[in-house]
Amino acid sequence: MVFPRAYPSMQERVREVQSKFQNHHIKQNIIKGKIVIQNHGQSGPGKSASVQIYSSTTVDPSTGKGKLSAKAYLKRGKSEGHDGTKTRIYKIKIHVEPDFGIPGAFLMKNQHKHKFFLESVTLEIPDNQIIYFDCRSWVYPFQKTKSERLFFSNNSYLPNHTPSALVELRKLELVSLRGDGKQVRKEWDRIYDYDYYNDLCNPDKGQEHIRPVLGGSELHPYPRRVRTGHPPSNTEPSTESRTETINLDIYVPPDERFSPKKLSEFISNSIQATVHFIITEADSLFKQDSSSFESFDEIHDMFSSKRSKAVEGKAKDKLKGKVKERLKKLVPDVLFKEITYAGKEDLAKFPLPQIIRENELAWGNDEEFGRQMLAGTNPARIQSLQKFPPEGRYGMSTIEASHIEHSLDGLTLFEPLAIELSLPGSSEDTEVSRVFLPANQGTEAALWQLAKAHVAANDSAYHQLISHWLHTHAVVEPFIIATRRQLSVMHPINWLLRPHFKDTIHINALARSILINSRGILEKTLFSGEISMELSSELYKEWRFDEQALPADLVKRGLALEDPDNPNNPTEKFKHGGLRSRMWAMVISATRHGGTK
Repeated sequence: MVFPRAYPSMQERVREVQSKFQNHHIKQNIIKGKIVIQNHGQSGPGKSASVQIYSSTTVDPSTGKGKLSAKAYLKRGKSEGHDGTKTRIYKIKIHVEPDFGIPGAFLMKNQHKHKFFLESVTLEIPDNQIIYFDCRSWVYPFQKTKSERLFFSNNSYLPNHTPSALVELRKLELVSLRGDGKQVRKEWDRIYDYDYYNDLCNPDKGQEHIRPVLGGSELHPYPRRVRTGHPPSNTEPSTESRTETINLDIYVPPDERFSPKKLSEFISNSIQATVHFIITEADSLFKQDSSSFESFDEIHDMFSSKRSKAVEGKAKDKLKGKVKERLKKLVPDVLFKEITYAGKEDLAKFPLPQIIRENELAWGNDEEFGRQMLAGTNPARIQSLQKFPPEGRYGMSTIEASHIEHSLDGLTLFEPLAIELSLPGSSEDTEVSRVFLPANQGTEAALWQLAKAHVAANDSAYHQLISHWLHTHAVVEPFIIATRRQLSVMHPINWLLRPHFKDTIHINALARSILINSRGILEKTLFSGEISMELSSELYKEWRFDEQALPADLVKRGLALEDPDNPNNPTEKFKHGGLRSRMWAMVISATRHGGTK
């Protein structure tokens, strides 16, 4: 990562630039610029869009802001392509007064009928000095926003070091982003309000769609999300109304939205995985009169040629037509035209998992089961066993030494020794447990496979709901909102966090629409069903911010030892942290030295 640099001596730069302007008799009043706009199927804005630049060094006494240039219009754009992204390049010339100084911000006014995605702007001042603006945001028509769009250059400043010509612009920008907590948010609004997770259900469709509001209560605490301002539902005023079961056009602030290419790819790649949830007709084509699996063979058939043979000819064409018909109702017309459909693939067949491509029975091996627990998608739940027998939530485990001691000799790291499954007991704070041991024949072998399946199902649910959704996506969103509301885009911390926040709010918004909502994909695929999100709220009560860094997490799980000689030095905090501790030391070193490439 390369951080933006601050000017070493602003006064010297101002005098130098002003001198150069005054000495350039013909070109003294012109700043050249290049504007890059992503092409996403619409005609370019052309002369319907204009640019004005603000000085970062010369204050206009009548406004208290930097001097503002004359307008320059976008004309005669040139189309280019790079890495699959089509862009349109506009060259501009901006007239300024001789004492204008160094550009620090610009206004973009879009009087075209369509929005466009502004990739970047580059300004060239005398002596070939370059001012760069990394924009990567949507610019909406002026007739909708009623205001021009303001962008700041890539130079970062702490608040008390901000050039005087940019101070007022910086303040006004932050005020506009905070909003007032009112009104329904429109697509073009750049406002970061907080709200609860009160948009996951649709009580107007019936009792089976009712879910509790998450956030704002001790019973159901939860991180905040970006407010959309949708009106309340008719039957339950505490929840937002939902017009569609799936809504891919949900409100997201323009700076957080996917680029045209990313959004098109995201939806296209999701079609194959979600076809059975986009359209109910798909289920009847694949599976009759049942919503569960009766055997392992039935699951295996999902990934084999048998399943695709069940849907051929007119039935397959009907399915593709239904998917397109349904999608057309869910996404804007412009986006619908851009999507590359997954019709090139077999919609009736899931991709074959890599692990069974060479050996269809590999999934049932104990060693492969152990490998996936340690090196799979959710290893962050593994803890070091400090005493035996293990201690559960409601007392000691029922696993005994005799269950495992005969299997320890010659055991590899990846082989499981025993599995204990528990169910809630007849009274509160009790449970009924049963221990399963490895077996190769008969009923015990079948029970052992089922026990491993239960572990995998629980681990998958925890990974999807907690490790991934809650701990990776949901808890980050309020930090993004706070950053946008309180830290200017010129603030160094904002710059540091920007790449880590990229696309998160948009992904979370889409998740609320199709993934974590009532009757959504997670409820249909995880064993936790309709209580899935309520369960994640319960586990959010255990989440602590100070335990999220890698060193603290390793110590908590008994996978590293804290060094009492260096309690405050994260680069030397562990005597036994292995590769992960060395990686953490590299992260700290990179942060201290201003980033890496």
